[in-house]
Amino acid sequence: MTTSLPQTPHPKVRCVVASRHDKTRFLSASALGLSRLVLSQNDIEARLFAENKRGLPEVYNQAIAESATDPAILVFVHDDVWITDLFIRQQLQQGLKRFQLLGLAGNTKRLAGQPGWIFKNAALEKSPASDLSGTVGHGRQFPPDYVSVYGPSPLPVQLLDGLFLACYSSTLLEHDIRFDPRFDFHFYDLDLCRQFAAKGLAMGTWPISVVHQSGGRFNAAWRTGYARYLDKWGD
Repeated sequence: MTTSLPQTPHPKVRCVVASRHDKTRFLSASALGLSRLVLSQNDIEARLFAENKRGLPEVYNQAIAESATDPAILVFVHDDVWITDLFIRQQLQQGLKRFQLLGLAGNTKRLAGQPGWIFKNAALEKSPASDLSGTVGHGRQFPPDYVSVYGPSPLPVQLLDGLFLACYSSTLLEHDIRFDPRFDFHFYDLDLCRQFAAKGLAMGTWPISVVHQSGGRFNAAWRTGYARYLDKWGD
C-alpha cells in the first residue's frame, strides 16, 4: 500500500469551506463560523469561499492548488457542521498517521451500483450495521438533538461521507488526486474515495466530535449526479 507522509512534523491545519453567506454572516450564523473558538484554540485557519455559487469540487480544487506553496492538513467541511471536538488538531494528526483520508462516517464495503456510503443498492436500502462505521451528531445546536452511531470508529473503510474529509495536501498533490467538477454537490465524496482506492491509499473513519445541521437530499440533482457517477465508474 502506498503512503503519503506529511511534509512537516506539525503542519498547518486549514478548513476549506464554501458558504452562500458573506463573511460576516458566515461568522455570525453558520455552524462552522460559530465553531471559530474551537478552531482558533487549535490554531486552525479557514479558507472561506464566501457568497459561493460554484460547485464544491471547483472551490476545493482551488484550495488544493493554493496548498502547493502553503502545505497543510486540509479539512474539506460543510458550513453547517459544528466542530465540537476540543482536541481536533490532535485527532487529525493521529488519524493521518494511520489513514491517508479521514472521515467521520463510512462503509467498510463498496458494492456495485452503491448510491451512497450508507446504502447498499439503488433502492436506497441501508447497508447492514456490521458494514458501517462512525458517529455524527445531528441538530441545530450543541448538545445535538440526536446522535447517529453507525458503527465502531476508527475503522478502515472504502467509502466516506463528504460532510468532513481530511488529508495532507501533499497526498493529493503527489498522487494527482482532485475533486471531479462534474459532481458539483453530490457524489464528489464517493468519487474521491474511488480515486484514493485506485491509488492504493488507505481511508478510514476517526472519532471527531461534530454536529451536522442537515441531512441528505435525494432530489433531481442527486439523481443526475448518480447517473454521472455510474457513467464514470461503471458500477
